[in-house]
Amino acid sequence: MPLYEGLSGIGLINEKNTTVVFDFGTAYTKAGFAGENGPRVILRSEVKCRETGNTVPVFETQDKEELRHRLVDFIHKLYFKHLLVNPKDRRVVVVENLLTPSNTRNILAKVLFRHYEVLSVVFAPSHLVALMTLGINTGMVMDIGYQEVTLIPVFEGVPILSAWQALSLGGKAVHSSLSELLLDRGLSVGEDGKEQRLSSVMETLPEKVLEDIKVRTCFVSTLERSSKLHSNKYDRSIEPPPPPPSVLYPLSGSRNLTIPGTVRELATEVLFEQDRDALSLPTIILDSLQKCPIDTRRMLAENLVIIGGTASMLGLRHRLLAEIRTLAASEAFSKVVKINSFKIHNPPAKANYVAWLGGAILGGTEAVALRTLPRDQFLVNDRVPDWCDLSCNLKEERDEKSA
Repeated sequence: MPLYEGLSGIGLINEKNTTVVFDFGTAYTKAGFAGENGPRVILRSEVKCRETGNTVPVFETQDKEELRHRLVDFIHKLYFKHLLVNPKDRRVVVVENLLTPSNTRNILAKVLFRHYEVLSVVFAPSHLVALMTLGINTGMVMDIGYQEVTLIPVFEGVPILSAWQALSLGGKAVHSSLSELLLDRGLSVGEDGKEQRLSSVMETLPEKVLEDIKVRTCFVSTLERSSKLHSNKYDRSIEPPPPPPSVLYPLSGSRNLTIPGTVRELATEVLFEQDRDALSLPTIILDSLQKCPIDTRRMLAENLVIIGGTASMLGLRHRLLAEIRTLAASEAFSKVVKINSFKIHNPPAKANYVAWLGGAILGGTEAVALRTLPRDQFLVNDRVPDWCDLSCNLKEERDEKSA
């Protein structure tokens, strides 16, 4: 008996073939078992390139064959290094964004069914299963990921797809803003105590260093402080608020980085600055509400759910709620969105794996057997039924299935 078979019974659930739950993200992937209250592993979505041997992101490629090879290697690491189970004996729940490209979904299904021969796969919408962690059917779910923000309202368990919103803001935008601010204002301190501007010592900062600095030192300031900072930017006569304390961050064994307090709070302002289309995190919530049926707006506004890795930043929820209330009372939105009450839920998990936890709850129910895509069915059609593909949603086919 292989080692991973002997360890399969260890955990909170002693069922032999517990469902495996994956939540593949651009930056991080969560993996674990259904019925558990947290993932077994959260790791970066990276693999070693077969040709060069360098570590590369799994999903940052346009070549289908290259993506398939990377997924094969990455899922092998998940199964045999972290989960220690045999994929052939397990059902799989894949927590995915509803706006995931169909090609990516089909390539992932081919890897799971043809290479690892899993029993079946359930593709669960992340915005929908996130509400399962709260035990509610209605909510406006905003997923703030690494590359983008996606917002989908869900009313009584049904996503309102006509009101979806997306914006290219997230962890990557914060990293870009932080890198620019540090190169401009950061000070490098050598062994002799001499200070130099960081841009004179190095041209760029590694992505992992930027992420570590963001997590350890950065925060989202309040709306009042932000307003004063922006006012001072254009009018020097206005007194700016006192800056937060600076932080000393070790870059290497002989060199440290002094991070000014202004950099710590200004790095996240990119999430709330409106672009040329007047879009930001708060505005897309109000824009989405305008597109929802009028009798659903109040319930959706009172059930805001913020998930994703970037949503874990200190002060983000408080700032987002203050921005929404201020914009809703402004002249641009007050006549259209006549709602005064906005509330944000506090899920029973960290924001970065709320969607995974919803998939783990789904995997512990009968839905994993009733709504699954079996391997033999996939091998016949060689594709995953897609909600946005009309050939998979013909009225005649639905009538035949119901009969």
